[in-house]
Amino acid sequence: MSHEPFVIERTYKAPIAKVWQAITDKDKMKQWYFDLSAFEARPGFTFSFPGQGHKGEQYIHHCEVREAIPNKKLSYSWAYENYEGSSLVTFELFEEGAQTRLRLTHEGLDTFPRHPDFAKESFAAGWTELIGKNLKAFVEQA
Repeated sequence: MSHEPFVIERTYKAPIAKVWQAITDKDKMKQWYFDLSAFEARPGFTFSFPGQGHKGEQYIHHCEVREAIPNKKLSYSWAYENYEGSSLVTFELFEEGAQTRLRLTHEGLDTFPRHPDFAKESFAAGWTELIGKNLKAFVEQA
């Protein structure tokens, strides 16, 4: 299994403040990401949410915000209830004129059990959908 992190970059036709709000405001997050009962972009804040696997299995995600620099960087741990392993998800934002470039890095995927739902390809497909399609559509809407 590869120890390389998964990295995806996308550029959005949206100001950096709008993208930051989309990745840190729980009401906006539920429109493109997951429906979180609570979220605060501050180190030490913990949150959990359910997510579905390939065959409909439910996985409870447990996360803790590690770093939050407004309009620049957000990172949080990412682990699963009843499964070994812990990873780190980092969103980095870069202002490019009137656009925003987002780089998402998900590292530590190799710490999870060998299972199709925890394979790097599964994370790649999920993040590509979330970052490449859902978030793009959300922040670029009028």
